Amino acid sequence: MLKLIFPLILLIKFVKNWKSVQVGLGVLSGLTGLLCFHSVMMYNIGFSLGLDYISYLMVYLSVWVMFLIVMASQRVKLTNNFSSMFLVVNLVLLLSLFLAFSSLNYLMFYISFEISLIPTLILILGWGYQPERIQAGVYMLFYTLTLSLPLLGSFLYMYHKDGSLMFILGKPMLEVSYVTVIWYFSSVMAFLVKLPMYMFHLWLPKAHVEAPVAGSMILAGVLLKLGGYGLIRVLVYFQKMSLSFSWLWVSVSLVGGVLMSLLCLRQVDMKSLIAYSSVVHMSMVLAGLMIFSWWGLMGAVVVMVGHGLCSSGLFCLANMVYERIGSRSLLISKGLLSFMPSMGLWWFLLVVGNMAAPPSLNLFGEISLIVSLVSWSNLSMLSLVLLSFFSAGYSLYMYSLSQHGVFFSGLYSCSSGKVNEYLVLFLHWFPLNVLILNLNLVSGIMYLV
Repeated sequence: MLKLIFPLILLIKFVKNWKSVQVGLGVLSGLTGLLCFHSVMMYNIGFSLGLDYISYLMVYLSVWVMFLIVMASQRVKLTNNFSSMFLVVNLVLLLSLFLAFSSLNYLMFYISFEISLIPTLILILGWGYQPERIQAGVYMLFYTLTLSLPLLGSFLYMYHKDGSLMFILGKPMLEVSYVTVIWYFSSVMAFLVKLPMYMFHLWLPKAHVEAPVAGSMILAGVLLKLGGYGLIRVLVYFQKMSLSFSWLWVSVSLVGGVLMSLLCLRQVDMKSLIAYSSVVHMSMVLAGLMIFSWWGLMGAVVVMVGHGLCSSGLFCLANMVYERIGSRSLLISKGLLSFMPSMGLWWFLLVVGNMAAPPSLNLFGEISLIVSLVSWSNLSMLSLVLLSFFSAGYSLYMYSLSQHGVFFSGLYSCSSGKVNEYLVLFLHWFPLNVLILNLNLVSGIMYLV
């Protein structure tokens, strides 16, 4: 694991030179890709760090999205808006994500999990667009920190009880009592806020709308996955207890997902619509993880990776429109097909990826989740039908409202994208639609886990 962390720390030395950092992150993502030729359960073990298959997927997603973020944030460099500091914040954030996803120790995971909040907050406060970014940052901080303290207490109690905080040495808790119920809820709630589950999601749209493109891309691409990854790690310890409460999480997730889909249909802000659609996707991930089935786990991990690429690409597109028009409102940015004709294809490709059309990873993940939820309870079919239908509805609503219609009279021009922008969008779309060719690998990975 140190072979990835040391080059990342060394990159901080080159923050004065934007191109060096960009090339360095590209090389680092290539190096991470070469680690996949392993057929063992755990590898790169040392210094309380190590990777298994799920950790590896998350680490690879983190470094890939960060490479795309630096490419998409050229405006920071061109306007000289503290570009060196911007790179430092992003690289520190990537370092904290590396440590979080590769920790073999619950306490180290907790510390890395919390450290990732600070660079995200700096990104929102330092490079955000509107004055409301302070309120958005405070929302994010307090929602996440309020329920993180019980998680720390839970880990300390685990250490007191078992004498170890290593993932593989924890003894699953079998007894069910009032103390263990409180312990279970204090362990799980912090990850549900990060995911975010319906009712704990209010910080997410605010943070997305006020964040710069880098903040939105890293939030949607990787930081929401910390919640899902944390649940995978912690629920191993509380299997019996979690099975008693799975009805609660699944019902809240599915009903919340349908309500969020309806809410998406009346959004006029592009970023807000994409942010609420993230809550819908993550509600299915949560339901899949909480029922402890192999299909559920496999579908949840695939949807997390697919959503990370697709949602990040959509935020990138929304930012490109914002840079040219100065507004994210769907009422003002109508008729983009006339204004930015060649971007219309990328809008279409990423929007259909968001609604889980073939051949995207989201399709395979959602089919797996639907299979697992229907086999758990036939009643979930009703929510799943509505959720799938309205997901397609709000995706088509966003595409048709932004691309078609009479465009704003002040925009009589044609403003196609730059080569750099097309490259960023291609690098989002390509893995999202090509990884489905190797799904036997993904299913094999989940089986081994």
